[in-house]
Amino acid sequence: MTIIYGIKNCDTMKKAFRWLDEHGVSYEFHDYKKQDIDENVLRAAINEHGWEEVINRRGATWRKLPDDVQNTINETAAIKIAGENPSIIKRPLLVHQSKTYLGFKDETYAQIF
Repeated sequence: MTIIYGIKNCDTMKKAFRWLDEHGVSYEFHDYKKQDIDENVLRAAINEHGWEEVINRRGATWRKLPDDVQNTINETAAIKIAGENPSIIKRPLLVHQSKTYLGFKDETYAQIF
């Protein structure tokens, strides 16, 4: 089973959905806005990639965090912050064959599938 995590109206998510649909890849969509995060998947992604990659530090949600939070974040804090602000998680977060992938690139998805 392939599961794609994110927010439906995100432009990068739309590109990923389009790619998956055009290539006949069956997937389940987990919408952070409606279903919250899956903490086990978040932890798996952080274990594979590090919190620095999983947390989108270039987006508006990150910029809204107080400086002291940004400057002292660690893995535990990243999980807590992502639970409270799922928009801060890099999108999409794809789970395929028990492995996690962050972001969307045509080339990467072509290699995965």
